[in-house]
Amino acid sequence: MNPGEITVEFAPELRVFVGQRDGARIRIDGTSTLGHVVESLGVPLTEVGGLSVNGEAVATGHIPSGGERVVVAAVARPQPSAEPLRFLLDIHLGTLARRMRLLGIDAAYENPDIGDAALAARSAAESRVLLSRDRGLLRRREIYSGAYVYSHHPAEQLDDILSRFAPRLDPWTRCTSCNGVLRAAEREAVRAHLPGNTGRSYDSFAQCVDCGQTYWKGAHHARLDAIVADAMAKFA
Repeated sequence: MNPGEITVEFAPELRVFVGQRDGARIRIDGTSTLGHVVESLGVPLTEVGGLSVNGEAVATGHIPSGGERVVVAAVARPQPSAEPLRFLLDIHLGTLARRMRLLGIDAAYENPDIGDAALAARSAAESRVLLSRDRGLLRRREIYSGAYVYSHHPAEQLDDILSRFAPRLDPWTRCTSCNGVLRAAEREAVRAHLPGNTGRSYDSFAQCVDCGQTYWKGAHHARLDAIVADAMAKFA
């Protein structure tokens, strides 16, 4: 092997980022850290669970030398996380944000797009795990924590996040519109917010303490209840 090259092998979960470069020989410059090398191959460090060189664990700051064999592990599931566990989702994950809120998970969502710098700053200021499909965003050093969302499909995205972080589920306690907390409400207190004959057809209501959005078990409830039941069966 050329003295200026290393071999880098990735866990199966990470091969979506690297394609044919898994197991490839990578030329090094003698100054870049192993973390930088891994990122340059397309893998955000948020997705790396550990690094080993010739069978020994090393930190991302390790400076690789020619001839080393590097193995990059995926993040363990569930991933140890500090409490309280709070999330921040970028503009492309609106449906996932609403489903997480439906399960009582604190999921802030930025719409319209406020830009990568502002998202990263909010993640740091509020200690929120930043969820995104933008690898460049997840490489920003100032974020508190982050995770790549692997699927394009909301149902698969939700399963991915629940299996990775194992957040506490408390369905029907958050506003799916603004992420505020819901409280039980009397019919007369919310009557002005109800359309048509809703006030006479239903007798159980909740209202968001932040935005005032009113909720009841209408025609859409069965679909939402199915999402909740599926998540509770798999992850509660």
